[in-house]
Amino acid sequence: MKSKILALSKNEEFKKLLKDKKVSNKYVTIFFGQLNNKKKQRLNISFVTKKKLGNAVKRNKIKRRLRNIMNDAVKKISIKFDYSYLVIAKPTMLSNEFKDIKETIFQEFKKIR
Repeated sequence: MKSKILALSKNEEFKKLLKDKKVSNKYVTIFFGQLNNKKKQRLNISFVTKKKLGNAVKRNKIKRRLRNIMNDAVKKISIKFDYSYLVIAKPTMLSNEFKDIKETIFQEFKKIR
């Protein structure tokens, strides 16, 4: 099945989302807002991992985890598709279990509704 997730692409989109609303927890910071000319059928989301978090292998592991969590979230909880999201990972993502991270992120997306 084709994924319903689409990444942000333009620098202006990132800058606009960084000025909008945000929700934070010990694993991630989620910036969200509405963007112009966005298609409502797909979830517009990007994952950011800073170089401080580790080498490329560790950063890619974090992104894979986040992508997997968001694919499950699209199926299990109702996420607003009219918002665009920017998810910035924190260093605690590597040291904790996937199940705990998933539950915490699900709770944050339920708050956004």
